[in-house]
Amino acid sequence: MPESTEEDKSDLEEDREEHKASILLFLCMGCFILITQLLAVLLAAPLDAAGMQAFENPESLWNPLYFFGFIIAFTAFILIVLKYGGEKLVYFVMLAAVALTIYYVMVVLLPYRFLPELVTIALALLLFTYPEWYVLDITGLLIGGGAAAIFGISLGILPVLLLMIILLVYDAIAVYKTKHMVSLAESVVDLHMPVLFVLPRHLHFSLLKGSEMEEGFFMGLGDAIIPSVLVVSANALPDALQFFDLINAPALGALLGTLIGYAALTSIAGRGKPHAGLPFLNTGAIIGFLIGYAVAVM
Repeated sequence: MPESTEEDKSDLEEDREEHKASILLFLCMGCFILITQLLAVLLAAPLDAAGMQAFENPESLWNPLYFFGFIIAFTAFILIVLKYGGEKLVYFVMLAAVALTIYYVMVVLLPYRFLPELVTIALALLLFTYPEWYVLDITGLLIGGGAAAIFGISLGILPVLLLMIILLVYDAIAVYKTKHMVSLAESVVDLHMPVLFVLPRHLHFSLLKGSEMEEGFFMGLGDAIIPSVLVVSANALPDALQFFDLINAPALGALLGTLIGYAALTSIAGRGKPHAGLPFLNTGAIIGFLIGYAVAVM
């Protein structure tokens, strides 16, 4: 049996270090999902009290269709405008949408005169002048938690479940079949907007210095937001078993199911090609919700 060479040992050690780094990246990205969900739960009540619902009738089954139609239209708008060189237009439209969502969050987090406006302007200027990956992640958590809370208080359980099923199918088609979601993600990375969570694979990674996509680990903000909408909506169910006076059994089931779905996603992620997250995350959240609901009504 031939002895291992120093080069073989070095390669083996490098593979081990890369494996450890990948595990750490997956765990950190899972923490982003968890923080988004917990922030959404905390923001739901004050946003609801402030009347920031997106739909007048939360139980209408037309709402998820309107939501999906908006996603399709906005995605088409971005792809078409980018195709004809309208990067600046897309950038400022997205920056305005980001700033508006931050403002909604700040209104309930910092309910003092002029403070929400000042913080929103400061964060928008920071994104404009220094959109490094950690700046995108911090603002992404605020946007993700706020958006999930707003749509969670605006949609009843059945509309949310319908929306999640529609989106998990759409995500799979958009990533594996038409691949337009992959093109969109690559374009958004170049725009340096907080619609993706970004983690570096090495200490020298920098979006501002033009690091390649292969040097970072990315997850779309929607992968954290959509399952969190179910968590918020489920948490509004009356007479359900409560934990820590914060979250009920159906919502906790959806939260844990999301994380289990994410764990399943990580088993195939990181193999050199993008993967659709919502088929795993939404499925896990829905199954977890159903288990939690069954426990709550027993």
